[in-house]
Amino acid sequence: MKKSVQISNKFCPQTLFLYGTYKEDGSPNFGLFCWFSYYWDGEKCVMACIGENKLTKDRIHANKVFSANLVTEELLPLADYWGNKAGNKENKMQVPAEIEKGSVLNVPILTKSPWIYELEVAKTIPLKENSEIFLCKIKNVLADESLCTEGLTIEQGIKMIKPALTVGATYFGWDGNAIGSWGDPMKGLPENILQV
Repeated sequence: MKKSVQISNKFCPQTLFLYGTYKEDGSPNFGLFCWFSYYWDGEKCVMACIGENKLTKDRIHANKVFSANLVTEELLPLADYWGNKAGNKENKMQVPAEIEKGSVLNVPILTKSPWIYELEVAKTIPLKENSEIFLCKIKNVLADESLCTEGLTIEQGIKMIKPALTVGATYFGWDGNAIGSWGDPMKGLPENILQV
């Protein structure tokens, strides 16, 4: 038996991604997002929705490219920090993180992310209240060599990389256990970073 409830995504966890863009001065910027999925347009493509005004959205408009770096449980403290720190804060990116350049597009990527999309915006759909959907072509996928091992099953790979999920302002591990509320994982970073 089913019951009508208030509209929400309460039991529909979403995978987290750090979107990487370059600022006007050429320095990298990362923002945390989860409204991310796939569509088909003759090939597998990505759709990414960004609400409100954000530096990441401005940079995607300017450059028409960005990276989507899968967030793992290991990366969650840093991702949570970048997700809770406004992009226009001068010191937001002054944290220790290994950053490289994409292989195909001029986008920054996180070395420790095990699965990275290099995306080119094909079309933008404006929505209400400054939200937008970016329909993107996947120009490249970068995967850790450990995920390319012959015979490795998807289940084994997922258990190995442990992607982080979110729903209802709570982070979850791939096993379904809550691992903190938004703003909690970043508290594990060194105090000098949190004061930036």
